Amino acid sequence: MLGLDYLDTGAMYRAMAWFMLDRGVDLDSEAAIAAVAGEPVLLSTTDPAGPTIAVDGLDVSAPIREQAVTGAVSAVAAVPQVRARLVELQREAVRQSLAAGRGIVVEGRDIGSVVLPDATAKIYLTADAEARAARRALEDAGRSGGAPPEAGDVAATAAALAARDAIDSGRAASPLRRADGSVEVDGTYLTLDEVIATIVEIVESAVVATGP
Repeated sequence: MLGLDYLDTGAMYRAMAWFMLDRGVDLDSEAAIAAVAGEPVLLSTTDPAGPTIAVDGLDVSAPIREQAVTGAVSAVAAVPQVRARLVELQREAVRQSLAAGRGIVVEGRDIGSVVLPDATAKIYLTADAEARAARRALEDAGRSGGAPPEAGDVAATAAALAARDAIDSGRAASPLRRADGSVEVDGTYLTLDEVIATIVEIVESAVVATGP
């Protein structure tokens, strides 16, 4: 629609968590995580039609969505050495897209506040806890090919999301917060198409405001 590249930074943190689990790193030890944070070679593609991520040449796009990684990612993402390395990779991906004459959508919890504070448009996309949990549970069920989520699945997902939000909001390095100058989009009662239309309008307005 806008002809932009796309980078899922959450997938990068998940890939790092997958690497730590695969290597048997003690996730209760920040020092142990920091010691190997520079080892894996991470490669993220930015094709919005099919973004992928690889660790040391292995495509981990599917494994990083498994429950073990979901449970580990916040602990790994809280380590400053991990964040410093991935932030630089994220900024490099942006530089490459801009050098190729394209813009890029960068999705993540600290993009407008830390990674790209001077972004043309900053969107703070949110929804109430019940809506987020229901959508995530449905997404997880669809990914695994299972039956539609039941009430217990949604409740468990809500608890997991709340726990992750608490960790991400309270971490010392790049805590989760709404970025200065961002536009909030509450998608609780919006369809996916309505959310997209709202964001496209915000981006187009920001581009016009900033000029060529």
